[in-house]
Amino acid sequence: MSSIRRLHEDLRSISVAVVYPPGEEREVLIDQLKRIGCRLRIVWPFPGDPPAEADVIFFQVAQELQGSSTWTASSIDATLIALSDYESPTTLKLLLDTSAHGVITRPFRSSGILSTLVLARSAQSFQARLQSKVQKLEDTIKSRRQIERAIRMLSESQQLSETQAYEHMRSRATKLRITVAEVSAMIIDAHEAMEKLGLGRAGGPR
Repeated sequence: MSSIRRLHEDLRSISVAVVYPPGEEREVLIDQLKRIGCRLRIVWPFPGDPPAEADVIFFQVAQELQGSSTWTASSIDATLIALSDYESPTTLKLLLDTSAHGVITRPFRSSGILSTLVLARSAQSFQARLQSKVQKLEDTIKSRRQIERAIRMLSESQQLSETQAYEHMRSRATKLRITVAEVSAMIIDAHEAMEKLGLGRAGGPR
């Protein structure tokens, strides 16, 4: 029961933007979102960019999406739920381009809106965690390559073994209270600056 309570509290706290033209279909959607307790904002005509400061955006799959890089799940933090009028090849292509977390097709019914909202929020949360892990992995790989490059530079310019070069970087990092990656960036910058100035190799480490 506590998890259900937390779910309802979460849905009542989110800001929802509805990007859809006036009419009976929109009223069905709005009425159900009001019952759920979401904070609502209606946006129309179709904006060039997704509504700012919205946790969830229900949006019409319209021609305005064509060629737009802003209406994609990867470019905004909000959960995207597409509202599709019909399933033509063009509509499906536009839908795929947005990478929406959920989709509702006409005729809209109140019975399917809550489940779509919950599942879409869950999918967006999972995607965000996955992207965070990928970014951390990419940062780690980049940092490791940078350290390896700095080791080679230090080894060649100071006539040190790679082990000695790394130990020198590690000791400097400890003394300066920074990371080895930050020391490696300093070495690379200094090495490139010396090369640009035509000063050749620097003296050995102190």
